[in-house]
Order: sequence, then C-alpha cells, then structure tokens
Amino acid sequence: MLRRLHNHEGMTALWFLLPSLAGFAVFFAIPFAMGLRFSLMDSPVDGTFVGLDNYRELLANPVFRRAAANTFLFTVICVPLNMLLSLGLAMALNRPLPLRQTFRISFLSPLVVPVASVVLVWKALFDQHGVLNGWIADWGWSRGASPKDWLESSSALGVVLVVYLWKNIGYNMVLFLAGLQNIPADYYEAASVDGAGKFRQWRSITLVYLTPTAFFVFIMSIINSFKVFRETYLLAGDYPDPSIYMLQHYMNNMFKSLDYQKLTSAAFLMALVIVVLVWILFLTERRIGKSLG
Repeated sequence: MLRRLHNHEGMTALWFLLPSLAGFAVFFAIPFAMGLRFSLMDSPVDGTFVGLDNYRELLANPVFRRAAANTFLFTVICVPLNMLLSLGLAMALNRPLPLRQTFRISFLSPLVVPVASVVLVWKALFDQHGVLNGWIADWGWSRGASPKDWLESSSALGVVLVVYLWKNIGYNMVLFLAGLQNIPADYYEAASVDGAGKFRQWRSITLVYLTPTAFFVFIMSIINSFKVFRETYLLAGDYPDPSIYMLQHYMNNMFKSLDYQKLTSAAFLMALVIVVLVWILFLTERRIGKSLG
C-alpha cells in the first residue's frame, strides 16, 4: 500500500514537473547538444566530423587570444575591486549614520535603471566632445591638447571598469549588509571584554563569519564580469578599442558572419573555463569552511 502510494505521488510530481522539464529541454538541453555538435563539425549543414580541429584553430587565432586575454584581465581587476568597495560600503552603512536608508537605496538604483538609457549618459560623459573633456578644459588640465576620446584609447578599459562597478557594487553591498547583520553582537562584546581591538575584531570575527557571503559575492562577481558585453557593446559598438574587445564581442561577430564553428567552440571554451573555476572555488570554500569549523 505504501509503495503504491509512493509511486502515485511520484507520477503526480512528474506530471507537475513536465512543463518545466519540457522548457528546459527545448531552450537549454537541446540547444546545448546542437552547439556541441556544431563545434565538432566543419559545417552546420551537411558537415563532417572534425573532432577538436575547430578548437585548435580557435586557440591559434590571434583575435580570439586577444579577446580571451582582455576578458581575463578585466575579471582579475574588476572582481577584487568590486568586493573591496562593496564590503567597505556595507561596513560604512551598517553603522548608525544620518540618511543611511537613502544611501542604501541610491546604491541600488543602478539595478533598476534600464541599461540602454544609462549608456547614453556614460557616452555623453566620456565622448571626445563630452562632459569630462569639458571639465578638463575648464580646469586647465588639457594644456592645449586636443580632447581625448576615452572610448577609443587605452583608457577604454577604465571606462568599462567604472561602468561595471557602478552597476554591480550596490547588489554586492546588500549581500554584505545581510551578512554583517547576521553576526551576533555578543561576539564583539565578548572580544572587547577580552581586550581585542577593532582591527582584531574585524579580522577574527567579521571576516570569518562573512566567509560564506564573500564566497557567494565572489562567484556572482565573476559571472557578472562575463556579462559586461551589453554595456561595452552599447558604448563602443561591434569593434571597440582593442583593449576592451572581449570574448562576447568575438562570439557576436562570429554569429554575424555565420561562422558557427568558431562561435560554438568559443562559447564552449568559455563555459568550460567558468565551470572549472567555479568548481575550484567550491572546493576551496569547502576546505575553508571545514578549517573554520
């Protein structure tokens, strides 16, 4: 009787899950399998199996290597900056400050503002004849030099970095705030009674109990760093300055040229790197958690 009831509940659950499973198969599983197949063929139409030749050709492509190097450099720079700034803001706004709620809401505003409209503001700020160059000329810092096109120079990476930080700091700040507010105040009181100073309390209590939150923020920051293409594309177009030509630019241009082999190969390489990186981070976090426990 119990076995029959269990089987009945399992079939009922399966029927409820069927729409979600069908959507997952149509929009994720089947396209994933087709993309993997295209990356191993020499043509999407009546192609022949070539194995890993597309991947070897991709790795030998200087444009792809430049895009991969730029993406790696951007991630290495922006993720630590994002975490440090968001943690600093969270610690500052976790104290009883005037207009604290207003500041919290203001840092969250980039999450709800449409990207396309905000990009117009950034373009007006960093354009060759934009606001920033006007300020530099008014302050006498230009010294008679022609206005600088910030998006078409080596400074373009800094512009994209500023846009990324502006977009993501507020979200990470809220996560850190939640982690800080979950730390019992008794721990700080006990440490203060034992003679521990502010820095010792921050190092031995705050950082230790923020480890799970910091790990999650780290993972999300890495993922979001790979999603900066939208802002970069709207700022500088299909072929921006070489310093901000990312992997997403490369894949987007391969899609426009109908080169599905390079497109799918680049997409699977990037996905593989992200999966391996996240797996290593999970292992590291598990070891840190065991040592703290």
